[in-house]
Amino acid sequence: MTRLHVVSAATRPTSSGRPLAQWVTGQARAHGGFDVTPVDLAEIALPFLDEPEYASTGNYTHQHTRDWSALVDSADAFLFVLPMYNGGFTAPFKNAIDFLYNEWKGKPVGIVSYSAGPTGGAPAADMLLPILTRLGMLPAEHSVAVPGIPKLIGAEGFEAPEALSGELAAVLADVAELAAKRAAEIEAEAVVTV
Repeated sequence: MTRLHVVSAATRPTSSGRPLAQWVTGQARAHGGFDVTPVDLAEIALPFLDEPEYASTGNYTHQHTRDWSALVDSADAFLFVLPMYNGGFTAPFKNAIDFLYNEWKGKPVGIVSYSAGPTGGAPAADMLLPILTRLGMLPAEHSVAVPGIPKLIGAEGFEAPEALSGELAAVLADVAELAAKRAAEIEAEAVVTV
């Protein structure tokens, strides 16, 4: 089964993204094709990049980097749930990406963005895509943008608009398809090398 990490990219203590990420995690579990692990960057609490060597070497000095590397490496695919602040994605999220290199390569990724305003964070997702592609990740064709996030958080958590489940289902289908193709390629390469 595809190991999917749902990464909540917000680090602000009162972020609306956590209830959204919990809802996304539940939807991914209900999909049935994933072994889902929620990951909260606020809990990971990485410092600003403090490794003396380039991430591409894989030579990590600090335990926090080795732990982050192991967590990211253990995933087959990702769903990033990210806020938009001032028209872009956050520095802590970029920092978390930059700590690593090879651990991201070749892995499918879906994006769920959100904002208080009408764009739903789509500009932040658009800004992130070239970075993911440069890392060799495989972005899903579909994405989800959730506008007006503060109004969607209630006493029971995130209250999804009716159409949102279908939009997320399309992202999950893309990620599942990309993960299946990647698994088949890895298996074929293993047969060739034997």
